[in-house]
Amino acid sequence: MSTGLLIAIVGALLSTIVAGLGSAIGVQMAGKAATGVVSERPELFGKLLILQALPGTQGIYGFLVTVLVFVELGFLSGNPALTLETATGWAFFGACMPATIIGFLSALYQARMSVYSIQMTAKQPDAAAKGMTMTVLVETYAILSLLVSILLVTNVM
Repeated sequence: MSTGLLIAIVGALLSTIVAGLGSAIGVQMAGKAATGVVSERPELFGKLLILQALPGTQGIYGFLVTVLVFVELGFLSGNPALTLETATGWAFFGACMPATIIGFLSALYQARMSVYSIQMTAKQPDAAAKGMTMTVLVETYAILSLLVSILLVTNVM
């Protein structure tokens, strides 16, 4: 395995690992807040479940970038690249970083917004949709970083 190929694979794997870690932490944070509310207001479970799930999307975005890199490298077609120039490996690595870094951070910030929205829903159940809307706005930056990573990954080679 060439150094360039190893660098590209590490970048791809970091995208899934780091963005997934942010999502796992985020879903846990929101879930922790939701369990307190549901223990007293079980009828709010459906609304709170949505708020808990929202920080989980960044992990999916990181996974998509990993799959896209593996497609570009031919791993999923059965014709994998066995060598890759080091500069090309670094280009793949760099292409993964927007979804990796912003995915991690936005999952954590979206989780904080989810917690606040869960607290608001506990006090005003009819405000759940407003809380969801405010929480989804944080997602915008994860989506933008995903798009940047997709554009970069698909134009490396």
